[in-house]
Amino acid sequence: MGELPKARIATASLAGCFGCHMALLDIDERLIELLKHVEFDRSPLTDIKRFTRRCDIGIIEGGCCNEENVHVLQDFRRNCDVLIGIGQCAIMGGLPAMRNAIMHSDAPLRECLEEAYINGRYIRNMTHNIPNDPALPLLLDEVYACSEVVEMDFQIPGCAPTGDVIFETLSGLLAGKFRGFERQRIRFD
Repeated sequence: MGELPKARIATASLAGCFGCHMALLDIDERLIELLKHVEFDRSPLTDIKRFTRRCDIGIIEGGCCNEENVHVLQDFRRNCDVLIGIGQCAIMGGLPAMRNAIMHSDAPLRECLEEAYINGRYIRNMTHNIPNDPALPLLLDEVYACSEVVEMDFQIPGCAPTGDVIFETLSGLLAGKFRGFERQRIRFD
């Protein structure tokens, strides 16, 4: 009898720090065992930029702060059977969402960009230009959690979640037994 086909996993990093992808590598030697059962499709880990075919599991880190993030997230929802938001940035917007507090005040997006590129304490921008190339993705009015843009099947909290939690999640999904975590399993004290 032949081997079962490997599950396909795709990953993406949106507006985040790539720490959750590093945590995925914290699975350590169990990654070798995991790779006997999965293959990675579109992912920065494989440098595959587009889906080659439908994936069983999609893992998203980071929230949505620009139009490209939204398009990538929507593409993952269309091409993945199960979509997992991993880390606080995907679940709540994380540190990038700190600009939401500024944006909801009387300061428009322009003021936020001026602070980042012109007026910031340590900025040395002699031209006083804000990057505005057509190739740059359009910034959204605020940073959105993934679940505000598409339906997410699971969310794994943490900044970043541990390799153990990620491995437990993937192992459970592959075995068809994962339904989420019990409250006591996800603790940060």
